[in-house]
Amino acid sequence: MMILNEILENNKKFVDEFEGEELSHHPQKKLAILTCMDCRLTGFLEPALGIGRGDAKIIKNAGNTIVGEDAIRSIAAAIFSLGAEEVLVIGHTECGMAGSDPDKLRNAMIERGIPQEEIDKVDLKSWIGGFEDEEKNVIDTVEKIRNHPLIPDVPIHGLMMDIVTGKLDVVVDDR
Repeated sequence: MMILNEILENNKKFVDEFEGEELSHHPQKKLAILTCMDCRLTGFLEPALGIGRGDAKIIKNAGNTIVGEDAIRSIAAAIFSLGAEEVLVIGHTECGMAGSDPDKLRNAMIERGIPQEEIDKVDLKSWIGGFEDEEKNVIDTVEKIRNHPLIPDVPIHGLMMDIVTGKLDVVVDDR
C-alpha cells in the first residue's frame, strides 16, 4: 500500500472522531519557534514545551539553521503579521545535519539522476547547511536572526533538547 493511501485512511478516521474548533491563526503564546525537521520531534517537542495547538508558530527545516532567507521570512511573518513577540531556536542532540558530508550528498544526488552540471551550480556544503556542533549551530542561528536587518528587537533564545529525554538546556538567554 502506498503511504498516501494509509495517510488518507488515517485522516478519515481522524475527521470522523475529531471535535473541530475554530482557532485564531495568531499564536496564543505570541511565540515563534525555529526547530529541526527531525521526525523524532513529531509529537515530542510540543508536549516537552507545554504548548498545544494554536499556541506557537513552528518553523521547521533541516538542522534549525538559517540558509538563505526562507526561515527569516517565516520568522518575520510570525512577528509582523501574526503577533509573535518572542523567538526560540531549538536544536537537539544527535541531529542528522551535524557532520553532514557534501560528498555523500553529491553522490546520492548523482545516483538519483541529478545532473552534475546542476549540482555544480551550488556550493553543497553551504546549501545543505550542515554543521559540526549542534549547540554552536543554535548559537550561530540565534545570532543570524538577531542581526538580520528585517528582524526587530525581540527576545531570541537558543535551546538544546535532548532527543531521548526531552530535557531542555538554555544556551542563549535573551531575557
